[in-house]
Amino acid sequence: MKKSEKSKRAKLANLIMQAPLAVWMIAFVLAPFALLAFMSFMTKGPLGIIQYKPTIANYKEMFNPVYATVIKQSLVVAVWTTILTVLMGYPLASFIAKVKAKTSSLLTVLLMLPLWVSGLVVLYSFVILLNSSGVINSFLMSIHLIKEPLELLYNNFAIIVGMIYMFLPFAVLPMYSSIEKLDPGLIEASKDLGAGPVKTFFKVTLPLTSPGIFAAVILTFIPCIGYYMVTDMLGGGTSLMIGNLIYRQFTVSRDWPFGAALSMVLALIIFLMVFIYTKLGGDLDDLGA
Repeated sequence: MKKSEKSKRAKLANLIMQAPLAVWMIAFVLAPFALLAFMSFMTKGPLGIIQYKPTIANYKEMFNPVYATVIKQSLVVAVWTTILTVLMGYPLASFIAKVKAKTSSLLTVLLMLPLWVSGLVVLYSFVILLNSSGVINSFLMSIHLIKEPLELLYNNFAIIVGMIYMFLPFAVLPMYSSIEKLDPGLIEASKDLGAGPVKTFFKVTLPLTSPGIFAAVILTFIPCIGYYMVTDMLGGGTSLMIGNLIYRQFTVSRDWPFGAALSMVLALIIFLMVFIYTKLGGDLDDLGA
């Protein structure tokens, strides 16, 4: 058999193997995205009926102070959640990477265990913990540390706590993968050259594990900025994020064009984050770690 025929068969085999993924991507990623982009320039008609009259009014509407405040609120909550999740997750990832293999496997399973529980059950548990007559306030009052219940629920504090709990595993796993690949010989070399633990961490460990940190930032920030269930249940409707606003446009307000425009802005923020991630040296393969 000639080499050209083998090459043609190999290309045909590759096309056949890639065809299902290509069809899936077109049907469930590109087509819905194109539909949202098209709908974002349409006009809302009576009773929520879409009128196919091109307009940019949906994007202008975002400059309304009410919606601008929601977008700002979303960014603030997402940034704080990402920072705190990474700061909490890095020591945990480092600890898991340094223990024995069996212990590491057990800790990884325990880390993923909350993801096997329904999100609604988890969030209702936080409501029980954080409300004025909940476990935390009752305990603090019983030991006379506080005289009145603390306002731990239905505010940004509760939202950030819920977000951290939901996304901590997604932040720990890529950082754990990056720390585990770190060559211990480099740490020993740094110590032999006279560097202390702090200098070794900032000069050797942190730069070499930065891909995992970048991946953790992306895997936390992107879902956090559009996640509306935590805000609804722990924010009590007092705090809105982009995800809540989009959900309400498609359900309550039945303003699909404006909801599509908000979705496009959210997508733009996500693409911008991924672009910055790649420019800072991150590998997109680490996002699947």
